[in-house]
Amino acid sequence: MSAKKLLIIGLVWPEPGSSAAGTRMIQLVDLFLTQGYHITFASAASKSDFSYDFSNTNVVEQEIKLNDESFNTFLKTLNPDIVLFDRFMIEEQYGWRVQQECPDALRILDTEDLHFLRQARQQSTKKQEELNLFSDTAKREIAAILRCDLSLIISEAEIKLLEEQFKIDASLLYYLPFLEQEITADTIQNWIPFANRADFVFIGNFLHEPNWHTVQTLKTKIWPLLRKKLPQASLNIYGAYPSQKVLQLENKAEKFFIKGRAINAQQTIARHKILLAPIQFGAGVKGKFVDAMQTGTPSVTTTVGAEAMKGNLAWNGIIEDDLTLFMEQAAELYQNETKWQAAQQHGVQIINERYASSVFANAFMQQVNRLLSDLTKHRQNNFIGQILNHHTLQSTKYMSLWIEEKNKA
Repeated sequence: MSAKKLLIIGLVWPEPGSSAAGTRMIQLVDLFLTQGYHITFASAASKSDFSYDFSNTNVVEQEIKLNDESFNTFLKTLNPDIVLFDRFMIEEQYGWRVQQECPDALRILDTEDLHFLRQARQQSTKKQEELNLFSDTAKREIAAILRCDLSLIISEAEIKLLEEQFKIDASLLYYLPFLEQEITADTIQNWIPFANRADFVFIGNFLHEPNWHTVQTLKTKIWPLLRKKLPQASLNIYGAYPSQKVLQLENKAEKFFIKGRAINAQQTIARHKILLAPIQFGAGVKGKFVDAMQTGTPSVTTTVGAEAMKGNLAWNGIIEDDLTLFMEQAAELYQNETKWQAAQQHGVQIINERYASSVFANAFMQQVNRLLSDLTKHRQNNFIGQILNHHTLQSTKYMSLWIEEKNKA
């Protein structure tokens, strides 16, 4: 029996060193590789110096074009068993071509996070308005979810929102968090101890608006007060793609340092005593906290920051929305070794119980195999999805074909 073929269509070439989205994608690639899949990763985006190097893996890279029939030819030749769309925009762009050329391929959408939820929270925070989820982005993203056979959701809170608020059938959604290595006693033994750590850290890709907003909050509302309590400490801000407005926030006299890209996020976080992340809006779950837990680094964040990450377990540090209390508790945790070590152990429990790959990987692959074996019945149960595939993608299709013809002129 020949190995099954998986086509991943990427919004970008993954950069696991730059973003949690890149890390997530490589985890999915690794999972399917362990199951013996032949994987082709395709993207119309340009590569950067930080794009993941697939040359040492069994993954075939394929450059593709937007609005071009060459993709159809490529699809017909490859004839994949599964097509995984990296975010809803990619499903909009290529979904109708996949349906046309490979109607029997299982279509999976990896949402990364719910874009419409993040955008709604951003608007609500910036304009001080009530949260409005019913945006055009929501319509587009939920339409993509309905058109696909399965959507991977990284947050239990987002599963609940889709099922309860938008009445999405549970059979179309699959909770698949980050797939992490368990933290062992040997791992803990090698962590840098409390006495050998110093300073606060924040890390986050600056192309992601919630991270830029968080750094502004740290600069204007948290650090001016926190540095008075802890004058010897510094705050080190790391993140890929810092713009000039980010770099201009550095103030050496205030020990507020903009460090730019971290070569290795976990090694960078591991040197510091506490991860500070007063996140005001966002969605999904935050890779920075997973990296902190994996290195035994407690974190201080908000309700939105920690959303859906800990379940019923204790957080690996402090969750506080009042920024004055946030600052005070961060100072207390920084100085109290007993509390710090307790927070560290909470992080171990969260990773091992809620993110260990061994807990989720096999169950997910079993679900994929079930869908592959009875895809017709699964699609019949999602008749709304069939209607959307029949109608709404036609507008995307003809717009794309129009652009294609225009490009030939």
